[in-house]
Amino acid sequence: MEVDLETIIQCIKQGNENGVQTQLQEFNKEFAQCFFFDAEERDRRKQRKLEEFKKNKVRDYTDSDSDCDEYDQEDRGLILRQNLAVVLLRFIRTGVKSRLLRVSLRTLRILSRDKKVLGPLVTDSALLTVAKLAGLTTCDASDEASDPDSDFYDNIIVSLAEAKVLQSRSNEGEGYVEANEQYEECSAFDDDAKSDISNANSGDLDSISCLGSHRTSINEMHRSSIHHKVLERGRKDRRESKMEGEEVEEEGESGEESQRKEAMKVLCNVVYNSTWAQERFSGLRLICGLIERLSSSISCPCPSSVQFYELRLLFLITALRPELRTQLQQEGGVSILTAALEGCLDVKWKDQYECVLDPAAPPISLEASQCVIEILKILFNITYSTHRQEPSEDDAALYRHLVALLRVCLMRKCMLSDDTDELQGHTINLLSALPLQCLDVLLMVPLQPGSQQCQGVNMDCVHALVQFMERRLESGDKIKERLTPILNLLTESCRAHRETRHYIRKHILPPLRDVSHRPEEGSTVKSRLIRLMTHLDTDVKHCAADLIFVLCKENVGRFVKYTGYGNAAGLLATRGLLGGQGAKASSSDGQYSSDSDSDTDEYRQVKDRINPVTGRVEAEQPDPMEGMTEEEKEEEAKRLIMLFNKLSRDNIIQPMGVDSEGKLVPMSGMRENSLTEERESGSDNDGDAEEAEKN
Repeated sequence: MEVDLETIIQCIKQGNENGVQTQLQEFNKEFAQCFFFDAEERDRRKQRKLEEFKKNKVRDYTDSDSDCDEYDQEDRGLILRQNLAVVLLRFIRTGVKSRLLRVSLRTLRILSRDKKVLGPLVTDSALLTVAKLAGLTTCDASDEASDPDSDFYDNIIVSLAEAKVLQSRSNEGEGYVEANEQYEECSAFDDDAKSDISNANSGDLDSISCLGSHRTSINEMHRSSIHHKVLERGRKDRRESKMEGEEVEEEGESGEESQRKEAMKVLCNVVYNSTWAQERFSGLRLICGLIERLSSSISCPCPSSVQFYELRLLFLITALRPELRTQLQQEGGVSILTAALEGCLDVKWKDQYECVLDPAAPPISLEASQCVIEILKILFNITYSTHRQEPSEDDAALYRHLVALLRVCLMRKCMLSDDTDELQGHTINLLSALPLQCLDVLLMVPLQPGSQQCQGVNMDCVHALVQFMERRLESGDKIKERLTPILNLLTESCRAHRETRHYIRKHILPPLRDVSHRPEEGSTVKSRLIRLMTHLDTDVKHCAADLIFVLCKENVGRFVKYTGYGNAAGLLATRGLLGGQGAKASSSDGQYSSDSDSDTDEYRQVKDRINPVTGRVEAEQPDPMEGMTEEEKEEEAKRLIMLFNKLSRDNIIQPMGVDSEGKLVPMSGMRENSLTEERESGSDNDGDAEEAEKN
């Protein structure tokens, strides 16, 4: 469908609001679930056609014409959408009726998905217009004339007519071209297609919506955008899956709420797609209005449907603008969001840091779970730097209050299993960002019938964390993003809490019995973690190794016993423990008990036959030098030395050794250091001898 912009403008000039509403509703219905993406797939198709042409030396010129027609049609569609955004912004400033205003905002929301149409939407006046409709500010949105200006709309109509003439002239002069030349011409505009409208100058953007300058900008826009975005079907928002054409208001939702929600969606799209809009959002201090709106919605017994989009916008700006994270934290963002989280979970308090958990309680609703997830993401943005800080007494009390609510997030279920997994994932991210000493709230809950426990301490939360880690290990999807937070959290918790370490060790590192297989073989949690210790990603490798090392009380011998020296070498080299100096890492501050690691009877029987490198009992191998004379053995040794020297000289291998600090260093460096020490020692001895002769 191609929007009939001229008809919309004529209806506006004639005051025919019904006509405008009908046209916009048709546009909204057609493109309600469509998004504007770069035509990457089309580029790949063009590349395949070009390769086929080069191979077969044949090309159908009819296809070339159809490709040009496709470009021309997309050019006109882009120009129409750009002008439609300008017209609608001007139109809604004139004060339209509530129903038509909501329809216009829905159209702007669809248009705001396209970065190439963002020009009119990222000006200060446009941002203030939409922010005012969203309830974030009461400032006057524009300094332009508030009454409909016929010249303004006439200029747009004239510019569209000129664009048509320009397009037709361009088509007449092109003619047929060779296939490779045509492809090069199209690809020449790739950089323009990938550019973000947010890089435009504010003055240039404002000029687009001014009277006389609009005509020139549209024609220039047409000349510079042959290769651009196309409409494609997008994934439907689950929150609005019950709405077909998105024209149906939610049950119990007022017209004002619907208007504010649509305006908030427009702001979310614009802020997400434009760095310039992010900067202006900060410069216009719209976050103050957003915080005020969120604070007022907390006190309401029934939060409005706009709250989710307020939270989504707050998450976007705190994720994209560091100064806004600081501002939100300084203005009491943690306490405000904690109160919002408490309201969404509808918790009842049993003690200062203990919420009532009713096993028979219904699962968290879809709407509430989505809001809770957004709150957790925002809290992570503004607290991720507090992990290593020593909180004040007031901050510690606030964080413990928050951790008590996070315990509810870990233990409760959502209506959908995917939502439960996502909720727990964001909860774990936030727990890993908070000060470690405040996490003791998770273990302070009294034991209940059926609770998991260790040495009289409630381990229900720890059990939930271990189960979450097991699910992430089994999925094997996006390991770094999805697994490292839980591994870090368990490692820090085991280092700080003795009972937690003891409980997790029983589940991950049970006493060794069967040592006939390598430690990394099998489907157990221990085997999966040990396999990750040799992962290609350094962060994943270190996180998995750190957890196992802490479970072994950072004891090198015990660590090698459970993992094998080959798997343990990476962490030992990083920490300078390859030489096995000391039973524990000297820098460890873990809360470890003095209990010993008792061996099972099965392990004692085969202990002497275990290969320390592989960590298993190896089958006895025949002696490769059996039957050789001493001279033959010496010749074989010399031959091996010559081969190693040749590989070393050609930089194919680099012989390594362990220095006095237990770290791996090149053997050449060790020899040089040794010679230097010998020379220094010799010079000192010579000096002593000369001094003795003088005396």
